[in-house]
Amino acid sequence: MAVVPKKVAERLVAGIKRYQPILSAAKARDVGEADTVTIIKDMLADVFGYDKYSDVTSEHSIRGTYCDLAIKIDNQLQTLIEVKAIDIELKDQHVKQAIDYAANQGVDWVLLTNGIVWRVYHLIFAKPIDQELVLEIDFCKLNARNAADIEMLFLWCKEGWQRSVLGEYHTQRQALSRFFVGAMLQSETVLDVVRRELRRVSPDVRIDTNQIREVLVNEVIKREVLEGEKADDARKKIARAANKSLRAANSKADTPAVEKAKVADGATE
Repeated sequence: MAVVPKKVAERLVAGIKRYQPILSAAKARDVGEADTVTIIKDMLADVFGYDKYSDVTSEHSIRGTYCDLAIKIDNQLQTLIEVKAIDIELKDQHVKQAIDYAANQGVDWVLLTNGIVWRVYHLIFAKPIDQELVLEIDFCKLNARNAADIEMLFLWCKEGWQRSVLGEYHTQRQALSRFFVGAMLQSETVLDVVRRELRRVSPDVRIDTNQIREVLVNEVIKREVLEGEKADDARKKIARAANKSLRAANSKADTPAVEKAKVADGATE
């Protein structure tokens, strides 16, 4: 997690204390979507640090239809916000229209909120367009004294957005996702380590990496982790990283030979 600047942390703490009772009261009154939008616009300014007049707009039209809210920084569209009435339980289907809008605009992030629950989605530009739930927070359950809660809110503050901390958090989550771990377990490097350890346990048994891979794929790793676009994407990223590392290692290994050749050329001159 990124370090939260002191002034931002103080604003977030004050925002939690101020808006938790406001949200609870609004839910008790069962306010409608329009009033929920009003509360959210105030929260975006008072809690998350966006300028209510220049950064937040409810007049962003996509294909002739207006989304609930949008955030622009330096007049560049950053994210779309789909708002539901405060008493409505949020579901992935609620964000479908906003995802379609965002994809049309080339925007990576969409927020879905009823004021209390905030969901942050990252778009997956595949066919068809898909989304990944990156973060979900219940604002009324936050503890103003809990540093982890403050750090979580910072992810989509204006200051955090400008420092790309949400993107970094998403990258970290991807690295620890079941798809990446599943793909990593099938990599030659990991299989070699497992084979070496198995031979240490059973030195008289011949074991090769293909046998280990078959056991992992057929008996250890869940099928849902091995199949689908997310699994394919994880394998591709790991393969690219491995190739990059190999090229770097080869380049480093070639350097002494190149230097020796230069020295030899100098000696013959």
